[in-house]
Amino acid sequence: MKKWFTGFSMCWGMFCAIPNPVRRWEQGCYRQMLLCLPFLGGFIGALWALFGKLLGCFPIPQPIFALCMAAFMWCVTGFIHLDGFMDCSDAVLSRRDLERRREILKDSHVGSFAVICLTLLALFQYSMWRSGIAAEKLWALPLICAAVRCVSAGAVLGLAPLESSGYRTMEHSRSAAAAAWVMAAVCVGLGFLLPERGFLCVPVAVASAGLTVLLLRRNLGGMCGDISGAAITLGEACGCAALLL
Repeated sequence: MKKWFTGFSMCWGMFCAIPNPVRRWEQGCYRQMLLCLPFLGGFIGALWALFGKLLGCFPIPQPIFALCMAAFMWCVTGFIHLDGFMDCSDAVLSRRDLERRREILKDSHVGSFAVICLTLLALFQYSMWRSGIAAEKLWALPLICAAVRCVSAGAVLGLAPLESSGYRTMEHSRSAAAAAWVMAAVCVGLGFLLPERGFLCVPVAVASAGLTVLLLRRNLGGMCGDISGAAITLGEACGCAALLL
């Protein structure tokens, strides 16, 4: 139980910008940290939904509402997943050889491809929220955020890491990866309880995150935290877009 408490504390401290009241860190708790990621995602998604509901109580212009909703998740997560998305964009779109792509992935400088992809993603998210997602569908956000993090955790736990990955020293476990995928399946199942066509959003989010992992891993030759962040970012965006259906 202590390891799980420490793992959740590590997860909160690393993947959430909200101050963590209890700070703990142990090298041997990486597996627990990753398996706690979906629960943290569900919590953040619930905050996102509540934030949207709160904004809806005031006569806020739709463009301002869209801007706030689009920026909320990035701000609450401290832009850490968005950073992974930008790093992967720079590396993969450079169309260089494998070694050079890996070097670009580790480079802390922001390239033109990262800026272009960030701009397109921001416009996509803004346009999506500007189009008007029904208020009752906002409660799908916790499931979307939890589901894409199940995919991310399962990929990190089950796939071979890059040599430069911070997870290379972690003991990988197929059983832990399977547990993450079971949680993803549970999220998909719970999604069918959502009203109207809201049930589509969770499968779309899971499929988008999974496809992102497969494509980026094939282009970079292994798994890493940046790929995980890109999968979460794109999975959330596509899952939220499905709420418009």
